[in-house]
Order: sequence, then C-alpha cells, then structure tokens
Amino acid sequence: MIPRERIDNGGLILFIAISTLGLGLIVSSFISALLWAALAALLFQPLYRRILFDCRGRRNMAAALTLLIIIIAVIMPALIIGSLVIEQASGVYAKIRSGQIDFATYFGQVHAALPMRLQQWVENAGFGTFERAQTKISQALSNSASILTQRALTIGADAAAFVLSFGVGLYVSFFLLRDGEALASQIITRLPLEPTIAHRIATRFVIVVRATIKGSGIVALAQGMLGAATFWIVGMPAALLWGVLMAIAALLPAIGPAIIWLPVATYLLATGDFWQAVIVVASGVFVIGLVDNLLRPMLVGRDTGLPDWLILVTTLGGIETLGLSGIVVGPIAAAFFLTGWDILAEQKAASTRD
Repeated sequence: MIPRERIDNGGLILFIAISTLGLGLIVSSFISALLWAALAALLFQPLYRRILFDCRGRRNMAAALTLLIIIIAVIMPALIIGSLVIEQASGVYAKIRSGQIDFATYFGQVHAALPMRLQQWVENAGFGTFERAQTKISQALSNSASILTQRALTIGADAAAFVLSFGVGLYVSFFLLRDGEALASQIITRLPLEPTIAHRIATRFVIVVRATIKGSGIVALAQGMLGAATFWIVGMPAALLWGVLMAIAALLPAIGPAIIWLPVATYLLATGDFWQAVIVVASGVFVIGLVDNLLRPMLVGRDTGLPDWLILVTTLGGIETLGLSGIVVGPIAAAFFLTGWDILAEQKAASTRD
C-alpha cells in the first residue's frame, strides 16, 4: 500500500504543475513584456540601489526615478529609432513592389564587373547558365528583403497590442525594481533544489543576462550606429535600416556586421564606386571591427563561459522561436543546460571519491 504522505506529496506536485501551466497560459500574451521587465529590473538594479541610497530608503520614489531614467535614456530613443526604421522599411518595400529596386539588375552589374574566370565559375557553379543564377539569386534577395520589411511593418499594424504590452512591462518593471531582490530570494528558497545548487544557477543566470545585454547589446549598438553612419556617408539609401540590420548581425558570433557591409562594398566596387567601396571596407575593418575587439573583452569578457558556436546556434534558434526575446533567452537556455550538466558531473565525481 502506498504511504499517505507520498500520495499527498504527489498530489501537491500535480497541483503546482497544473496551476503553473494555467498561469503560464493566462499570461502567455504578455510573456515578452514580462521577460523584458524582468531583464530591465535585473540590469538596472545597481542604479536603483544608488538612487535608493540617495532617497534615504524610500523605495517607491527610488523605483519611480529609476523607471523614469530607463524611459528617457533607453525607451524613448529606441521608439524614435524604431519609427524611423519602419518609415525607411516602408520606402524600401514600396520600391521593391514598384520595380525601382531590381536585384536582378544589380546582380547583372556585379557579374559584368567580375573577371572572365569568375564569370565562368559563377555560370558553372551548379546554376547552369548565368540567367538561371541571376534569377535564383535575385529572387532570394527580393524575398529576403520583402520579409524583413514586412516584419518591420507589422510592428505598426499591431500598435494597440504593442501599447498594451508596453504599459504592462513598465508597470511590472516598477515592482520588480522595488521588490526584485526579495522576490528573487523567495524564488530561490522555494526551488526544489539544494540551496547551493539553486544559488549557483541563479548566479549563472544573472551573469549571462548582464553579459548578453550590457556587453553584447552595447557592442552591437555601437557597431550598428557606425555602420549606419558609414552607409549615410557613401550615399546608400535607407542607411538607418541597414545599420539596424548590422546591429542585429553583430549579436551573432562568427557572423558579425561583415555579413552586411561586405556585400555592400562588393557591389560598390563592381559598379565603379571605388572610393565609396574603400570607405565601407576601411570602416568595416578598422572602425567597426575594432569596436568589437576593444569593447567586447571589457564588457563581456568570458563571463558567460559559453563557446561561441553555442551562443551562435542558441541565439539564432531563440530568434526563430521567440523573436527579439530569443537574443537573450537562447544563451540563457544554453547556460542552464551546461550548468546543470556541470553540477551533475561534480556530484557524480564526489560520490565516486566517497
């Protein structure tokens, strides 16, 4: 016969699992807002503590002032840039639809500027004839550009839902700033884990979040701004849009912003814009590239303890699954995975020694 205590514990676990699943379904529409509210509270917790000291322990005022700083310094510039990007994306999409932007023509110009050996290699590299290669590549570029611009436009179409989620995120951020430390302690103590293991996982979570947002985010923002400025100087249309794409690419290890500026430089060189191509290459190598080499070790270092290939795969998978939130959630999932296996290996080694 099964002991009564075991049945009660099993019923409690089942109740907690069902109630947790139900709560998750209820708040699923605001999961991104809640996630970014938690990340903002975690990232700006040191600022909150400093303001709390200046406010002589008045937590409500300190949380409100911290939230005001976040709105002015982070959210408002992001909204302004986002609106400009949507405007430029609309223009690019309209030009693609009207035929003003024709990737087939651009590809033909690049192909004609190549040496004869490279032209023959392109024609014989599995595409059959140049016309087939031109059609396939131009269609791929057109589809990719259309998808990017259409996704940017959907942000404006869902304005009401965005405003609601935005308001929920700000509201929750206030309370997480004010009560975040106490809430985190309660969560850690209630996890069905040994206290040392729970604290280790929580510490790894904080390290990965801060390294990903503070480090990689700042580096990507700097590279995107420099890329947008470079494209504006050489007269590229929609320079801000391409700068944003460069910032997103900068979040991906082993890929980086070169995936954006290198094809642009190739096109400029092939079409006779020699000095513009030289400026783009020089900026990409000596300015944008140096930003990554100088800032990333200082801001990120190796705190995450994650290999670059794993960060790349989990970031891409996170973006595919969760959109923008996947940039942070992907590396966090990888960190939890590695931390869990490290703890298990340590426990196994300890039991073997005993």
